[in-house]
Amino acid sequence: MRIIDPKVVPTRDLHQFLLGAVAPRPIAFASTINDDGVANLAPYSFFNAFSSNPPIVVFSSNRRVSNNSTKDTLHNIEKNKEVVINVVNHAIVRQMAVAAIEFDSAISEFSKSGLTPIPSDLVKPFRVKESPVHLECKVKEIITLGEEGGAGHLIICHVVRMHINEDIIDENNRIDPNKIDLVGRMGRAYYTRASGNAIFSVVQPVTKVALGYDQLPDHIKQSTVLTGNDLGRLAGLYALPSEEEMNALKEESEVSNFIQNFSDKEDFNIRVHVWAGLELENDNAEFAMKILHLSYSS
Repeated sequence: MRIIDPKVVPTRDLHQFLLGAVAPRPIAFASTINDDGVANLAPYSFFNAFSSNPPIVVFSSNRRVSNNSTKDTLHNIEKNKEVVINVVNHAIVRQMAVAAIEFDSAISEFSKSGLTPIPSDLVKPFRVKESPVHLECKVKEIITLGEEGGAGHLIICHVVRMHINEDIIDENNRIDPNKIDLVGRMGRAYYTRASGNAIFSVVQPVTKVALGYDQLPDHIKQSTVLTGNDLGRLAGLYALPSEEEMNALKEESEVSNFIQNFSDKEDFNIRVHVWAGLELENDNAEFAMKILHLSYSS
């Protein structure tokens, strides 16, 4: 693997390696206001939620790598200690890109991007009407991480009010990922759309102790057919099949016919693993585990 030494690699290259590796990142579309009443709007992808009680989100306004200057968002927050963080969905991603242009501080990115400013309830900066979620924030602290180009300023924000578009809330009173249709930032000019086929679920209870990889039989761990994700799914189960379960399985006609069709044990075991892999693809992990034990119990 390539070795990257932050002390040697130019900042512009290190910046791109970091952003290409730590991705996708959510985008904080930060709305602030200066002392002259000019509304500023800028996107930041060094952003995430860090606490729900109290509700805290953090984003970083970095010094520009090119000339070590800082941005209007940081200047406004340093003076006013308020910000609205709007989420970016696919419907406004191109307007967000326009707002990222470095316009003069006397010019509002709302007017340049065509996005609509609407009043907030508890803070002075405006919300973005077209964004599906707005976080009104009071800034708790600004942590300066360095003085050179590329250094960040961690802006720790206390969320004092959320606004969520009713259209993106599902029947379980949760945000539907397909309806919110968020966009994430990758490295360079790449983005990703977090909806449709890009969304999948990984259900693994964390309070009940599972088998773990170390408890899987060697022939499963050493499989030439199953993937790392397959092994992870099996390791997340809670027990190996019992003798009674295996005896019952071999009585099933489909399994009985399968066993009788193979005389070569090596070929049989490979077919077992292929069958188990198909069951895992169909979300039948417990049955897949039983199938894999046929090579031991048949």
